[in-house]
Amino acid sequence: MLIVGLTGGIASGKTTVSDLFAAHGVPVVDADIAARRVVEPGRPGLAQLVSAFGSDILAADGSLDRRALRQRAFADPKERARLEAILHPLIRQQILDELAAQTGPYTLLVAPLLLEGNLSQVVNRVLVIDTPPEVQIARVMARDNSSRAEAEAILAAQMSREQRLARADDVIVNTGAISDLSAEVDRLHRQYLSLACRS
Repeated sequence: MLIVGLTGGIASGKTTVSDLFAAHGVPVVDADIAARRVVEPGRPGLAQLVSAFGSDILAADGSLDRRALRQRAFADPKERARLEAILHPLIRQQILDELAAQTGPYTLLVAPLLLEGNLSQVVNRVLVIDTPPEVQIARVMARDNSSRAEAEAILAAQMSREQRLARADDVIVNTGAISDLSAEVDRLHRQYLSLACRS
């Protein structure tokens, strides 16, 4: 099966674009959802986190208190590395399992860190949603009620726009109306169906 990896910087419109593909009946595997699944109560991922970081990372109902874990892990680079060593293999396996369960000509893998990690190895094509940094900053500030400095810091921590574009097989520029996005998705959907038939 053809696997298309969809990525882009923060507030570039990844969810909007993946929803447009899903409207065509394309299966979507979302790395962020996979990351939440591996730490659900009763899953080994949550038990491993508690073993590594203590029970104070749990909420009263026994679920993961993400804020408490974030504060703990991001305060110390060694703790962050320990967190990533636990979670990354579990998330990767969850994604691989979800991809293997899909049927249809092609599947979309939505992963913000597709190119930063080793997930790019599991996709056949890379689709980058491209948005100018100024637009991203404005969207982050409006969406998250964050300051300009906070939005700029998030952007600075991500792979640069130039690096992402250099590794793209396909690009959707998201600066216009939803109808423009929809037309681009329609075009790429036809292209991916054609590629899937040939592979």
